[in-house]
Amino acid sequence: MTAHAGRGEAGPAASGSTSPAAAGADAPGAGADAERWLNPAEMSAWLAFLEVSHLLERAIEQQLRQDAGLSHAQYEILSRLEAAEGGQVRMSDLAEGIVVSRSGLTYQVTQLERAGLVRREKCPSDDRGVLAVLTREGRSALARAAPGHLRVVRENLIDALTPAQLATLADGLAAARDRLRST
Repeated sequence: MTAHAGRGEAGPAASGSTSPAAAGADAPGAGADAERWLNPAEMSAWLAFLEVSHLLERAIEQQLRQDAGLSHAQYEILSRLEAAEGGQVRMSDLAEGIVVSRSGLTYQVTQLERAGLVRREKCPSDDRGVLAVLTREGRSALARAAPGHLRVVRENLIDALTPAQLATLADGLAAARDRLRST
């Protein structure tokens, strides 16, 4: 759970040290082109982010399974389809939007299709394109899951923060998202 300058490797910071020099000459990254290790404030922020993201994901998964028999990924697919014009999105666009591989999306959509929550159709404007389309049953599953999902997100994240903290979180995560999406 420690981070070494973007590689996700454990480093001296795991034992309280914040620089390769403090860890010894044979530390990973030691030398003239050494990467910057996380300082205590950065490490604290990174570890808090990891813990909250894992705990929140676990709470969301549990609630969605219990209320609607859905995974978080499946709920996100249904939500994006519901928000889209006509309740349909091109599969490649959906994969990019929810940040999942095309094969991962195909697996999830296949599961949703078997449950009658989504169907696939050929894209009318492109013979090679495939649309994921939300069904009436999919809308019902989403309606069952949404109130509990909102409750979990609100209780465990939104209401835990002041408006200023929430604005700062949104700004910071948007900057990180933009950097990740640009590469």
